[in-house]
Amino acid sequence: MEITESAALDAQQPVRVFSSAARWLTEHVGQEFRRKTGMWQIHYEMLSWLSEAPEGQLCLTELARRMGISTSRLSHLVDRAREHGWVERVPDPVGRRIVLARLTGTGRDAVQAAAPLQLACVRSHFLDRLTLAQVEQLREISEALIESIDQQDEGGSTF
Repeated sequence: MEITESAALDAQQPVRVFSSAARWLTEHVGQEFRRKTGMWQIHYEMLSWLSEAPEGQLCLTELARRMGISTSRLSHLVDRAREHGWVERVPDPVGRRIVLARLTGTGRDAVQAAAPLQLACVRSHFLDRLTLAQVEQLREISEALIESIDQQDEGGSTF
């Protein structure tokens, strides 16, 4: 089946709307969260991933993958978080060349203190505007997209 130019243009519209909504949400939640906590949203996300990981640590490449950012950007974030005492870099006991980011006690305290404020920001800008069914659909769609990206990365595909 051949896709017409008109159909191709129509298919771009949902992607534009999704991209705009994601940027709007990131910007507004991030600004409010920063005003309330003094912490950047991306640092909170990093600390949250670490708090959920076994022993509060992940290798940098895995943490970058989960966050959807480059390892060089993550490295910068880890360095900034180290300045606050939230994380530390430790060598992987198994893979000598692998570096882990490990959540410190201060980091665990910071993420626990910020969690209710982050939830309030997400609720006001996001969750309260959707039905439970829409939230579940969004989760399923996001997981499908991430799974697809992970499979492309494992296959060595590039964009």
